[in-house]
Amino acid sequence: MGKIVEATVNDTCHILNLQKLAYVSEAEIYNDYTIMPLKEDLETAKKSFEKNIVLKYVEDDVIIGSVRAFQEDGVCYINKLMVHPACRNRGIGQALMEEIEVKFDPVVYRLFTGAKSEKNIFLYEKLGYSVYRTGKFDFEDTEFVFMEKEQRPV
Repeated sequence: MGKIVEATVNDTCHILNLQKLAYVSEAEIYNDYTIMPLKEDLETAKKSFEKNIVLKYVEDDVIIGSVRAFQEDGVCYINKLMVHPACRNRGIGQALMEEIEVKFDPVVYRLFTGAKSEKNIFLYEKLGYSVYRTGKFDFEDTEFVFMEKEQRPV
């Protein structure tokens, strides 16, 4: 059984290696190995700790999952959810999502994923997210779905 804890900048190298491994399956869907998560370098990944809360899922002292998020103007932007390919379909991605959401005040949560990434979209819909638009970024040819959910105060 693993645990979710907040990552530190000292975890960057391990998380970046996991990211490159985890996002190969996304690149395969689009037949595009130039997607941003595969091109991110160590300095950019380290810099993400300045703005984001980064969580890691650790099992037997190995990071096998991670997610990042930051809040701006009442919106929590969740990004870089990843799980080691050999550890998928065990609820780790869902657990990371649920944990990152509680790190922020009741807000609107937003994220994006590839429009052909059916498993990702299924997970996010299961967690209450819905598509509010589709589109592309200037730096990539991938068509994305942008999803959100509103967290209501309890």
